[in-house]
Parts: sequence; C-alpha cells; structure tokens
Amino acid sequence: MNKRTLVLGAAGVLALAGLGVFLWTSSSAQKAAAQVPRGERVIPVAVAKAVKKPVPVRLEALGTVTMIAAVAIKPRIDSEIVAVKFEDGARVKQGDVLFVLDGRSIEAEIKRVEAVIAGAEAQFEQAQRDVARYTDLVQKNATTQVTLNNSQTQLNVSRALAESSKATLQGLKVQLGYTTIRAPISGRMSMATVKVGNIVRQADLAPLATINQVAPIYVSFAVPQRSLPDVRAALAAETATLEAVIPGSNARATGQVTMIENAVDAATGMVTVRATMPNQDELLWPGTLVNTALTLRNDARVSVPTAALQISQEGQFVFVVKDNAATKRLVKVERTVDGIAAIASGLEDGETVVIDGQLQLQNGTKVSIRGGRAES
Repeated sequence: MNKRTLVLGAAGVLALAGLGVFLWTSSSAQKAAAQVPRGERVIPVAVAKAVKKPVPVRLEALGTVTMIAAVAIKPRIDSEIVAVKFEDGARVKQGDVLFVLDGRSIEAEIKRVEAVIAGAEAQFEQAQRDVARYTDLVQKNATTQVTLNNSQTQLNVSRALAESSKATLQGLKVQLGYTTIRAPISGRMSMATVKVGNIVRQADLAPLATINQVAPIYVSFAVPQRSLPDVRAALAAETATLEAVIPGSNARATGQVTMIENAVDAATGMVTVRATMPNQDELLWPGTLVNTALTLRNDARVSVPTAALQISQEGQFVFVVKDNAATKRLVKVERTVDGIAAIASGLEDGETVVIDGQLQLQNGTKVSIRGGRAES
C-alpha cells in the first residue's frame, strides 16, 4: 500500500513539473512574438489603364425584318396556263418570264382586226378618189352638191373605221403581251399556286405566286421618345448605322438608318425607326426577329473595362492604384458598350484601376500587380 502511494505521488509530481515547463515555454514564445514586428499584407490584383478613346453611343432593341416590296402576281386576262418558267422559291430578276398563257384566240382576233383595217383603208382611198372626182364635176355643173357631200361623208366614215380598228388592234396587242407574265421586281418567288393546264381569270382572288424583295430589305425597331432627338441628329448627319444579329447565330448584317416614323406612339412612348440593309447574301429573311444595335455616333470618353466597376451604397466606384496602394474612388458612368464603361467623371486618363481582386481590398490596402504591368 505504501509502495503504490509513492508511485502515484511521483507521477503527480512529474505531471506538475511538465505543465510548468509548458506554461513557461508558451509565455516565452508569446513575449518573443510580441517583440517581432507584424508584416503588412499585400494583395495581388490585376489592373488596367483608364484610356480616353471614342466610345459609341448605342441603342439596342428587338427588330423585325420587313420587305421593301412584295408583289402578288395575278393574270390580267382570262386564259389557260401553258408554261411556268420558274422553280418554287427561286430568285428571279426584274423582267424574267414567270408564266406563259394561251394567246391563240387573241392572235386570231389580231389578224381579223388587221383585215378590217386593210378594208377600211381601201374604202378610205376609194372615198378620196370619189371626193376628188365629184368636186371636179360640181365645178362643171355635171353633178349635184348632194352627191359630193355624200362622198365626203363616206370618206369620213372610212377614215373613222380605220382609226377605230387601229385602236382595237393596239388593245389586242397589249392583251397579247399579258399572256407573258414577267417579274415586276427582283426577289424571291413563293410557291406557284397553279400549274400548267389551269385556267386563270382576272377575278380570281388568289395570286398565281408572290415575289418578295429581299435585297435590299428593311429592319424596323422602336426606340424610346427620349432618344428621338439623338436619333434625328444622327440621321441628319448620316452617322446612324445599324447592326442586326439573328438570335442563336453570330452572323451580323449592317445597314443605314433611312427613316423615322412621323409620330410617337402615345400609348407606349416609342417611335419606330427603319434601316435599309443591303442583304446581298440574304442573311436577313422577311419576318425574322433580330437583335438590333443602333450606333448614333462615337464620343471620346475616359473608359475602363466594366470589370473595374463596383457598387456600394454611395454608388459606383473603382479602386485606383497609386504607389502600390488601392484607393476607393467614386465614379459616374455615362454608358457601357461591349464590356467598356465610359466614365463621365471621377477618373482621369492614364490612371490605373483594379479589374480583378477587389473583394479583398479596402481603402489604402497595399497591392501588387499580377504580371508586373497594367492591361491596356
């Protein structure tokens, strides 16, 4: 029993001695750490230069592709279709033959009228000779004045018949021209609603086909009325250009603004603007919805990447780097275009701003530039 007590007492003494050594060592370490000065934290950041350069003034909206012209092809005479000269959906030029109608009955009528004209002209020549003869006989008192008057009347009748028949002939030739239906404009054909052998009439409501002009073509969109003065000024200066992008595609088409609607929609406060697009490659298709970007002009502004902008309760701000320290600077942003922010005030040309790493920064935080240089 005494031996066990001695062992436990010795173990306790050793434990107390170890705890004392540990506390003394920790205290010494804390004193030593307190005597060593603490190093200041440096945050690595990516930066860019604020540069004064032209920044476009741009309006974005959803637009619709519309045709400059669409022509419904209809017959001008009643006849039978004997030929269709185009393929459905084909591109045609102005003057190309589209349909050929049966014109044999008109050709036969033309020959009949030509014969009538020949007869009337022969009668006219005979009447001229009669008038000349009766005039001479009247002067010799060999015939009566009534006979001369009758011959003159016959002369006028034959002349009128010849002129009337010539007018009829001209009308028949016009109708014969209607048997060949040509494209009045250049564009894309629709599907033909009739084929060879069909009888077509002027009274038919449905067109034979439709031509849509696709090059050039219109893009129409609406802008707020507050932007109307800038749009009108750009249109007058001929600096208003439009870029249309088809959703789901990177393909782009450019054109020029050519018209502003003559009234603002009172219900929406919007005004319609129309641009003419060359569309030679037929990228834009009638009825398509497109994203439009209307560039009015280019103004020189101090600009920085939009990644530099931060938001606080005081407004938008950037961190400006000078002497390896970041300083918070409130800025007024005029507009952002294509990832570039145009600064109206608060920043000068050539200053360096932080574009990555802002979350760890406070006003006055020491920084180091990644890569050792600022992005331009």
